[in-house]
Amino acid sequence: CKEREAAHYKQQWHRINDLISKFYGAYEAATREKTSGQNENDVVKLAHQIFYNNYNKRFTLEHAWKELRHDQKWFELDTAKNKGSLKKKKCEDGGDSESSQATANKRPPGVKAAEKGSHKTVVKDNTLNEFETMWTIKQADLATKERLSKLSLLDSLIGKKEPLAEYEEALKKKLINDLLSN
Repeated sequence: CKEREAAHYKQQWHRINDLISKFYGAYEAATREKTSGQNENDVVKLAHQIFYNNYNKRFTLEHAWKELRHDQKWFELDTAKNKGSLKKKKCEDGGDSESSQATANKRPPGVKAAEKGSHKTVVKDNTLNEFETMWTIKQADLATKERLSKLSLLDSLIGKKEPLAEYEEALKKKLINDLLSN
Protein backbone atom coordinates (compact mmCIF):
# COMPACT_ATOMS: atom_id res chain seq x y z
CA CYS A 1 0.00 0.00 0.00
CA LYS A 2 1.21 3.47 -0.88
CA GLU A 3 2.33 5.78 1.92
CA ARG A 4 0.52 9.08 2.31
CA GLU A 5 2.31 12.39 2.13
CA ALA A 6 2.08 15.03 4.85
CA ALA A 7 -0.15 17.17 2.64
CA HIS A 8 -2.75 14.38 2.55
CA TYR A 9 -2.88 14.22 6.34
CA LYS A 10 -3.04 18.00 6.57
CA GLN A 11 -5.91 18.18 4.09
CA GLN A 12 -7.83 15.46 5.93
CA TRP A 13 -7.29 17.21 9.28
CA HIS A 14 -8.58 20.52 7.90
CA ARG A 15 -11.73 18.80 6.63
CA ILE A 16 -12.29 17.02 9.95
CA ASN A 17 -11.52 20.15 11.99
CA ASP A 18 -13.92 22.26 9.92
CA LEU A 19 -16.81 19.80 10.24
CA ILE A 20 -16.22 19.21 13.95
CA SER A 21 -16.12 22.97 14.58
CA LYS A 22 -19.46 23.34 12.81
CA PHE A 23 -20.94 20.43 14.74
CA TYR A 24 -19.62 21.85 17.99
CA GLY A 25 -21.55 25.05 17.21
CA ALA A 26 -24.68 22.98 16.59
CA TYR A 27 -24.05 21.09 19.85
CA GLU A 28 -23.73 24.37 21.77
CA ALA A 29 -27.02 25.56 20.26
CA ALA A 30 -28.66 22.28 21.24
CA THR A 31 -27.27 22.61 24.77
CA ARG A 32 -28.81 26.07 25.06
CA GLU A 33 -32.17 24.64 23.98
CA LYS A 34 -31.95 21.74 26.44
CA THR A 35 -35.03 21.39 28.58
CA SER A 36 -35.60 19.66 31.87
CA GLY A 37 -35.65 15.88 31.51
CA GLN A 38 -33.42 15.72 28.42
CA ASN A 39 -30.24 13.69 28.67
CA GLU A 40 -26.98 13.88 26.72
CA ASN A 41 -28.26 11.59 23.94
CA ASP A 42 -31.23 13.90 23.34
CA VAL A 43 -28.90 16.89 23.08
CA VAL A 44 -26.66 15.07 20.57
CA LYS A 45 -29.72 14.10 18.47
CA LEU A 46 -30.88 17.72 18.46
CA ALA A 47 -27.34 18.82 17.50
CA HIS A 48 -27.48 16.43 14.51
CA GLN A 49 -30.80 17.97 13.46
CA ILE A 50 -29.44 21.51 13.77
CA PHE A 51 -26.32 20.55 11.80
CA TYR A 52 -28.45 18.99 9.04
CA ASN A 53 -30.73 22.06 8.89
CA ASN A 54 -27.76 24.44 8.67
CA TYR A 55 -25.52 22.56 6.21
CA ASN A 56 -27.92 20.18 4.39
CA LYS A 57 -25.79 17.12 5.06
CA ARG A 58 -25.47 14.54 7.79
CA PHE A 59 -22.67 14.74 10.33
CA THR A 60 -20.74 11.47 9.96
CA LEU A 61 -17.75 12.22 12.17
CA GLU A 62 -19.38 11.69 15.57
CA HIS A 63 -16.61 9.26 16.56
CA ALA A 64 -14.01 11.98 15.93
CA TRP A 65 -16.13 14.60 17.70
CA LYS A 66 -16.38 12.38 20.79
CA GLU A 67 -12.59 12.18 20.89
CA LEU A 68 -11.97 15.88 20.23
CA ARG A 69 -14.81 17.49 22.19
CA HIS A 70 -12.73 17.46 25.38
CA ASP A 71 -9.71 18.94 23.60
CA GLN A 72 -8.27 22.22 24.89
CA LYS A 73 -9.49 24.12 21.84
CA TRP A 74 -13.13 23.63 22.82
CA PHE A 75 -12.46 23.82 26.54
CA GLU A 76 -11.19 27.36 26.04
CA LEU A 77 -14.33 28.28 24.12
CA ASP A 78 -16.52 26.68 26.77
CA THR A 79 -14.72 28.30 29.73
CA ALA A 80 -14.79 31.71 28.06
CA LYS A 81 -18.59 31.43 27.80
CA ASN A 82 -19.04 30.13 31.35
CA LYS A 83 -16.69 32.58 33.11
CA GLY A 84 -19.59 34.81 34.03
CA SER A 85 -21.51 31.90 35.58
CA LEU A 86 -21.60 31.96 39.36
CA LYS A 87 -22.48 28.29 39.71
CA LYS A 88 -19.65 25.78 39.99
CA LYS A 89 -20.27 22.33 38.65
CA LYS A 90 -18.86 19.48 40.69
CA CYS A 91 -17.87 16.07 39.44
CA GLU A 92 -18.95 12.93 41.21
CA ASP A 93 -15.60 12.61 42.96
CA GLY A 94 -15.99 16.10 44.48
CA GLY A 95 -13.38 17.76 42.26
CA ASP A 96 -13.92 20.66 39.94
CA SER A 97 -15.55 20.17 36.57
CA GLU A 98 -13.67 19.62 33.34
CA SER A 99 -14.05 23.25 32.33
CA SER A 100 -12.21 24.46 35.43
CA GLN A 101 -9.51 21.84 34.83
CA ALA A 102 -9.01 23.27 31.35
CA THR A 103 -8.07 26.68 32.72
CA ALA A 104 -5.37 25.01 34.80
CA ASN A 105 -4.02 23.33 31.63
CA LYS A 106 -4.00 26.52 29.56
CA ARG A 107 -2.07 26.26 26.34
CA PRO A 108 1.18 28.22 26.18
CA PRO A 109 1.55 30.84 23.44
CA GLY A 110 3.06 29.77 20.14
CA VAL A 111 6.60 30.59 19.07
CA LYS A 112 5.59 33.48 16.83
CA ALA A 113 3.29 35.01 19.46
CA ALA A 114 6.00 34.77 22.11
CA GLU A 115 8.55 36.42 19.80
CA LYS A 116 6.11 39.15 18.83
CA GLY A 117 5.30 39.90 22.47
CA SER A 118 8.95 40.05 23.53
CA HIS A 119 9.89 42.47 20.74
CA LYS A 120 7.02 44.82 21.49
CA THR A 121 7.91 45.33 25.15
CA VAL A 122 11.55 46.10 24.36
CA VAL A 123 10.58 48.53 21.64
CA LYS A 124 8.03 50.23 23.89
CA ASP A 125 10.52 50.61 26.75
CA ASN A 126 13.19 52.03 24.46
CA THR A 127 10.71 54.36 22.78
CA LEU A 128 9.39 55.60 26.12
CA ASN A 129 12.90 56.28 27.43
CA GLU A 130 13.86 58.09 24.24
CA PHE A 131 10.67 60.16 24.37
CA GLU A 132 11.26 61.17 28.00
CA THR A 133 14.84 62.16 27.20
CA MET A 134 13.76 64.18 24.17
CA TRP A 135 10.99 65.83 26.19
CA THR A 136 13.36 67.01 28.94
CA ILE A 137 15.80 68.34 26.32
CA LYS A 138 12.97 70.12 24.50
CA GLN A 139 11.69 71.70 27.75
CA ALA A 140 15.18 72.97 28.61
CA ASP A 141 15.58 74.29 25.06
CA LEU A 142 12.23 76.13 25.22
CA ALA A 143 13.11 77.68 28.60
CA THR A 144 16.47 78.87 27.22
CA LYS A 145 14.81 80.33 24.11
CA GLU A 146 12.24 82.16 26.23
CA ARG A 147 14.96 83.60 28.45
CA LEU A 148 16.98 84.73 25.41
CA SER A 149 13.96 86.42 23.83
CA LYS A 150 13.24 88.26 27.08
CA LEU A 151 16.89 89.36 27.28
CA SER A 152 16.89 90.61 23.70
CA LEU A 153 13.64 92.52 24.27
CA LEU A 154 15.04 94.04 27.48
CA ASP A 155 18.27 94.92 25.65
CA SER A 156 16.31 96.72 22.92
CA LEU A 157 14.30 98.63 25.54
CA ILE A 158 17.42 99.68 27.48
CA GLY A 159 19.24 100.63 24.27
CA LYS A 160 16.56 103.14 23.17
CA LYS A 161 17.85 106.73 23.19
CA GLU A 162 14.50 108.55 23.31
CA PRO A 163 12.35 108.32 26.42
CA LEU A 164 10.24 105.19 26.81
CA ALA A 165 6.47 105.18 26.65
CA GLU A 166 4.47 104.18 29.70
CA TYR A 167 3.76 100.61 28.45
CA GLU A 168 7.43 100.15 27.46
CA GLU A 169 8.54 101.23 30.93
CA ALA A 170 6.09 98.74 32.53
CA LEU A 171 7.34 95.97 30.22
CA LYS A 172 10.95 96.82 31.09
CA LYS A 173 10.26 96.55 34.83
CA LYS A 174 8.37 93.26 34.37
CA LEU A 175 11.20 91.75 32.30
CA ILE A 176 13.80 92.79 34.87
CA ASN A 177 11.74 91.25 37.69
CA ASP A 178 11.20 88.01 35.70
CA LEU A 179 14.89 87.64 34.85
CA LEU A 180 16.05 88.40 38.39
CA SER A 181 13.57 85.93 39.93
CA ASN A 182 14.89 83.09 37.73
